[in-house]
Amino acid sequence: MFTAAKPKTNPYEIPRDLFGAINELKKELNAVILAHYYQEADIQDISDYLGDSLGLSQQAANTDAEVIVFAGVHFMAETAKILNPNKLVLLPDLDAGCSLADSCPPEEFRAFKAKYPDHIVISYINCSAEIKALSDIICTSSNAVKIVNQIPQDQPIIFAPDRNLGRYVSEQTGRHLVLWEGSCIVHETFSEKRIIELKVEHPSAEMIAHPECEPPVLRHADYIGSTTALLKYSQESPSDKFIVATEPGIIHQMEKAAPDKLFIPAPSTDNCACNECPYMRLNTLEKLYLAMKNKAPEIILPEDIRVDALKPIQKMLEMS
Repeated sequence: MFTAAKPKTNPYEIPRDLFGAINELKKELNAVILAHYYQEADIQDISDYLGDSLGLSQQAANTDAEVIVFAGVHFMAETAKILNPNKLVLLPDLDAGCSLADSCPPEEFRAFKAKYPDHIVISYINCSAEIKALSDIICTSSNAVKIVNQIPQDQPIIFAPDRNLGRYVSEQTGRHLVLWEGSCIVHETFSEKRIIELKVEHPSAEMIAHPECEPPVLRHADYIGSTTALLKYSQESPSDKFIVATEPGIIHQMEKAAPDKLFIPAPSTDNCACNECPYMRLNTLEKLYLAMKNKAPEIILPEDIRVDALKPIQKMLEMS
């Protein structure tokens, strides 16, 4: 007597109703989906929590979920794993890295740090777990000024890895910071010339910018702030038109919050979508579903690095 073999399931099969399938997997896995504002609109809409780096870190630290699905880039998922060593942390695409994090190789930074033995290291959260492990305090664009202002005036500081954010924080606090010369490809593509042309074309528009932008761009901004701060400002400002100098994924939330206002993405140096983060956009709704279905790709960190990286993150959360 022959018995029919059970049909093999295809680990890459995509259901028609992705939103429904993802919601079912969330219940089955006791999972939470954390998404950054720079993700595609569908991922933003399916997420349980949407935020910037600080908000996402706080959510990762406090979640009761057994599985964390991080719709962002690698360093963000690493942060969630650092805070939750016993939970399954999934990243839809392991190649979703970060140009800023890549601009600060750990061995080179270790040698740089050794030149300033009396300095403490404040590192922007947009860095690898290895760089976090070499740091004293982590910060985000939301809290960098607040954290630096809490450091005694006689304590010298290394700020890494973003030189543009470091310059901005130095200006806001009046503190000299030794800067690591790293940068974000997205925030360096904005064209000052084309922004000026856009402001002439839309004279009533306010320009709002992220502090990772270069100084020539920031000097034209009416308001500078973190991603969350830009979103809040665009809702509260009486202006009905904005030029937005950060990754344009945030515009989806701006338009949802203020549908009667116009949001214009700041132009890049070329006629391209260069101001869209190519790493953030590697994540898709399909990959998010497959990550949950197959419980992979999983973020795994060496325990010694995780423990050393945890201390400066906890310090940030305490100081925030």
